[in-house]
Amino acid sequence: MRLKHADFAVFIAVARHKSFRAAGDALGLSPSAISHAIKQLEQRLKIQIFNRTTRSVSLTEAGFNLYQRLQPAFDEIDTVLDEVNDFRDTPIGTLKINTAPLFSRLVLMPIVAGFSRQYPDIKVEITTDDHLIDIVQQQFDAGIRLNSTLDNDMIAVPIGPKIQNVVVATPSYFAKNAPPTHPSELNEHQNIVLRFKSGRPCLWEFAGPDGKLSLNPPGNIILDDMDSALEAVLCDAGIGYLYYAQVKHWLASGKLISVLEPWLPEQPGLQLYYPRNRYMNYSLRTFIDYIKTAS
Repeated sequence: MRLKHADFAVFIAVARHKSFRAAGDALGLSPSAISHAIKQLEQRLKIQIFNRTTRSVSLTEAGFNLYQRLQPAFDEIDTVLDEVNDFRDTPIGTLKINTAPLFSRLVLMPIVAGFSRQYPDIKVEITTDDHLIDIVQQQFDAGIRLNSTLDNDMIAVPIGPKIQNVVVATPSYFAKNAPPTHPSELNEHQNIVLRFKSGRPCLWEFAGPDGKLSLNPPGNIILDDMDSALEAVLCDAGIGYLYYAQVKHWLASGKLISVLEPWLPEQPGLQLYYPRNRYMNYSLRTFIDYIKTAS
């Protein structure tokens, strides 16, 4: 029995993504084609390499050992092929980015649109998730988040404009509740607060005559994404700590009222980040050069 590199490409993709469908998306194949390829490989190896249920796919002990031995070789091949880009007139490849849905919509999409026009042969795959993930473990080239959420082992590159936070509620809410004039008064209000999947709260940051304040105000509604928080505020549920770019339309129309503005200076914008001690592929290097010149 002689197996070739291509025989294991599907196996590596399924092992990385832990899903036939996700592996198929990465390879441009249908889930049924992925399943058939894995069955053929198992028949040729005469051993089961995946445990399958209707909801999950996981490696068997034999499959895990096989993956541990093969993964470095496949990573090295990817690196070598990516380095060939240095000798091309037009770079090609795939760039995988993880970010929050709101950041993708407000900041990333205009940048990616311009980048794709300039580099049409680089495919950009964007996965949105409001929860912080391990981009190395999940096989992303880079992530985009606020600098305050990043680990020290990441290199960060500014992307997009500075961020302006706002504290807002509806006119009808403030008709029933006196608008706060100091951040400490938020404790007396109904607040829409955000919490990361880890359980860590998303703090409300202020800066004013009393210095900097980081508050975790009590919340009557606790959510894990900014768009839902905006909807809750618009439904008259309480006060929200949101982004100006997210609510400027509602402020202009009078549907929302902004308070505590002297306490809300501009903050540093988003950061594109990637691992410090990991090979940077050509697609990511090209994208970083693009955002530096576009900013």
